[in-house]
Amino acid sequence: MNLAMPLARRTWGLRLMALWLGTLAAQAMAVDVRFEPVAQDVYAFVGELGPRSATNEGLNANLGLVVTPAGAVLIDSGATLHGARQIHEAVRRITQQPVRWVINTGGQDHRWLGNGYFATQGAQVIAHARAQTDMRARGHDHLQALRATLGPLAEGTEPTLPTRWLTAADERLELGGVHFEFRHRGGAHTPGDMLVWLPQQRVLFSGDVVYVDRLLGVIPVSNTSAWLATFAEIERLSPACIVPGHGRVTDLATARADTRNYLVELRTHMKVAVDAGQDISAAIQAFKAQPYLRLLNAAELMPGNASRVYLEIERE
Repeated sequence: MNLAMPLARRTWGLRLMALWLGTLAAQAMAVDVRFEPVAQDVYAFVGELGPRSATNEGLNANLGLVVTPAGAVLIDSGATLHGARQIHEAVRRITQQPVRWVINTGGQDHRWLGNGYFATQGAQVIAHARAQTDMRARGHDHLQALRATLGPLAEGTEPTLPTRWLTAADERLELGGVHFEFRHRGGAHTPGDMLVWLPQQRVLFSGDVVYVDRLLGVIPVSNTSAWLATFAEIERLSPACIVPGHGRVTDLATARADTRNYLVELRTHMKVAVDAGQDISAAIQAFKAQPYLRLLNAAELMPGNASRVYLEIERE
């Protein structure tokens, strides 16, 4: 009696069952993306405030959608292939127009690692040229971290660069008959961070230039001096509505309170400390953090933020 064939069949059957269960689990945990209106034909998805997780597929950030007569414009493509599919389904619940353009507002994973999916759908992907080096340098590291957090939900995701790079500090494009303006002032959270401004609707998609409800993160590629220059451009535009990178859709006063004021106070404090030759540890401990402890993740992020700003000012 040949036992090899039944055993092989049983093994193959178990593998198929495991694959099927894994697929069901991925579907059950798929991120729930829903776009809500912020102006006529302009929508926002507000992501979770907490960290990347399997339930949000790494998409703990906000997205934008603009519906034009000639197609949809998606602002940021999500962190994974699976997430991008969910984003596309959410777009279809708003419009049957194809996604013809995708704008990446910066180089963080949830801004662009879904590009590959939309590229296969025929979309043109747009970003500022200052994002290119950052995307190339950190894309695979981002993906490795997402795989560790998301497991099978990250499968199939590949870093896919934009196909159109903007090079000027100020650029204007007409996409589907709608006027878009782009502002780049040297970056912010990441080197390629840029503002997406809809002048007709007076709506601003800030990407990771604006955080509300949770504390912003200063990471090794951040530049807080340029960040404040970019925020000054937001103040000059005086938008009626801001879709921040993280947190609820907001106004300029709240953006100042949760983003600009923190950066100004942190840089001012660290400049005094550096000029006085104060030790970095003492400078971090002396920063008056109390006004910002109301923001989610403040206690965890403040020491690292303060350390990086101190070192940045030392280099200036």
